[in-house]
Amino acid sequence: MISGRLRIPFTLFILTVFLAVQTPSAFSQTKPDALVLYRQKKYTESINVCLSEIENNSRNVDSYVVLCWSLVKAGRYAEAESWAAKGRGVSQYDPRLIEIAAEARYYQGKNEGALNLFQEYISYAPNGARLAEAYDFMGEIFLRQGKYKHADIAFATALQFDNLNPPRWVKLGYAREMAKDYRYSLEAYSKALGMDPNNQDAIRGKSRVLDKMN
Repeated sequence: MISGRLRIPFTLFILTVFLAVQTPSAFSQTKPDALVLYRQKKYTESINVCLSEIENNSRNVDSYVVLCWSLVKAGRYAEAESWAAKGRGVSQYDPRLIEIAAEARYYQGKNEGALNLFQEYISYAPNGARLAEAYDFMGEIFLRQGKYKHADIAFATALQFDNLNPPRWVKLGYAREMAKDYRYSLEAYSKALGMDPNNQDAIRGKSRVLDKMN
């Protein structure tokens, strides 16, 4: 017989053994978080988690969003465009899906389609988190198309949301240089150099513009 003095320690011992045996199931880790994986730049893992989530619940809009973000980062642009369309079948006006679909089209060289979607994004999300990026992409497309005045407006608008961005000032300088608006091109290149004196694109751009002005 176990004495009264030993009953409590023995009970604690049994409980400890029980918890040790139960730990793998009772205290298992939560399922992987696709958004956390995306932020950790583990895009393949994030994609797999999202696909599993969609298989279990095809109405989960967030899964489509993170899936498309991860696909774009992984360079799988056609898949991102396709999944964004499927996601919009669940939530047609979700601005996140519209914007990422626009990016997917941009990277595939689908300029007009991308422009349409970026404009749609701006319309549905006038205070959206990626307005600066949307205008920046539009500026890039206008450069591709040789519409330098349009590019000027797009980059200048992007800079209204984020004016501490030397590469974007360089793009604005280039758009103005191509439009032969040398005075304001020089101003944009100088702005970039004020923030990043070693920016080689800005250095070369400023030099070109000064030569053209002389």
